Amino acid sequence: MRQNVGGVDRTGRLIIGVILLLFGLFAPLAAVWKTIILVLAAVALVTALIRFCPANAMFGINTCEPRSRETHRPGG
Repeated sequence: MRQNVGGVDRTGRLIIGVILLLFGLFAPLAAVWKTIILVLAAVALVTALIRFCPANAMFGINTCEPRSRETHRPGG
């Protein structure tokens, strides 16, 4: 599984995930809406933590920073 969630994207997912988690746990909503919000929070947090998003992969989106060409190559 290749990483496709970069720094800014990852930070945004973490912030949104925490906000949705808190909202889903503490807002006075019907059980159905709480469940939907908690599932969205879980998706945002998990994709941020593992740095892979299946939707990004499906659409060919990669928000990871490109690797520097100045990195050391073995044997060269």
